[in-house]
Amino acid sequence: MVQSRFDNRHEDFLTAAQAAAFLGVKPATLYTYVSRGRIQAVPGLGRTRRYARSDLERLKAHSDARAGHAAVASGALKWGEPVIDTAISDVDPLKGPIYRGRLALALAESGIGFEATAEWLWSARPPTSPARWDLAGDEVLAALTRSDPGEAGGDGLASSGLPGIMGDLPRGVPILSALMCLIPALAVRDHGRFGAPPEAELARARRLIRAMACGLALGREPARVAAAGARGRVAEVVAEALGRPGVEVAEGIERALVLCADHELNVSSFAARVAASSGADLYACVLAALATLSGSRHGGVCDRIEAMVREVGDPDRAAAGVHDRLRRGSRVPGFGQPLYPQGDPRARPLLELARAAGGSRPSVRTLLAIVEAMQAAGHPPPAVDTGLVALAEAFDLGPGAGAAIFAVGRAAGWIAHTFEQRQDADLLRPRARYVGAV
Repeated sequence: MVQSRFDNRHEDFLTAAQAAAFLGVKPATLYTYVSRGRIQAVPGLGRTRRYARSDLERLKAHSDARAGHAAVASGALKWGEPVIDTAISDVDPLKGPIYRGRLALALAESGIGFEATAEWLWSARPPTSPARWDLAGDEVLAALTRSDPGEAGGDGLASSGLPGIMGDLPRGVPILSALMCLIPALAVRDHGRFGAPPEAELARARRLIRAMACGLALGREPARVAAAGARGRVAEVVAEALGRPGVEVAEGIERALVLCADHELNVSSFAARVAASSGADLYACVLAALATLSGSRHGGVCDRIEAMVREVGDPDRAAAGVHDRLRRGSRVPGFGQPLYPQGDPRARPLLELARAAGGSRPSVRTLLAIVEAMQAAGHPPPAVDTGLVALAEAFDLGPGAGAAIFAVGRAAGWIAHTFEQRQDADLLRPRARYVGAV
């Protein structure tokens, strides 16, 4: 049973005098905070009221961070109080991410699709119907998807018709690494990327995401790049690039893309905002975010989940595999999300999709058994990364597909944060507190 915010059985409360002293304010200011819903008040003895300590601590931390208090400001960078204003997205601890006032879960179920969701994040255009990005004739995308078998051969991308844009990238390179090569290659061919007006930047954003979706084939089967580019929706492009075209696969990927589109000020979106504050072009901002995503504690979590599924190997060994890891002092990747104490709402629909689409596949059964073993042992619920890996295994999308879908989906959010940050003339430049030798 989810505990209500107003279920105060386990809450610590202070008197009015104690609360005002804690905040360093006058009683009248305390009552103003209560009237605005920022502090919970409950009946005390007689006509007195008591005030929730957790709310007081949260309010004081926020106030101190805004005032620049060093220790609190430092803590704000570690899942602490908000430090940047945004109109793009919020996080509800029970309902998940909210995109400009609309629940991501509801958008994913609505059928409006990823493109409409991206447009909503970028420019607040109401996503009332599916959007289609008609990029026919775009020179940069044409260069990416052109088939030119007369060029240099071999096993690299030169044989796929991409010699002018990618050189000779070897087969087998991880998907995110291939994308980190692709984005600057696209950038150098786009001479109008600096100081472009808003409408041109929106067109550039659409083109970039579609190119990333096509680029998921790089390093695997480069010949699929052109086939992917001929597909319609971004979800269909991703399905083709990963070698699994089809309506059911594309619909599952579409839902995952929408659920991954943004998540407030996550570490990769923050990297994009830092780059944007410096005046970097759109490609550079997305590349900064993608490089951050490649870390083992962000997008790399999907790879670690895949590795654990292979290590456990059998659903009957799931509980033993979980306990063995914990006994060795290793964490089980893909579980627990600080913003969702009751569980990541994004994970549930993805796990349900995986169970319905490929629940008989050994890898899916193993992963679902790991989820059950973690739950039985009282550990935190699965995060979105586990849902993405389960979906990728259900559709047999191959290694790295979970992180790849995340990258394409989250690119919508990276771009939204880039656009928003550009409206602020200030450079994002926090100060460091020196603790070295004198």
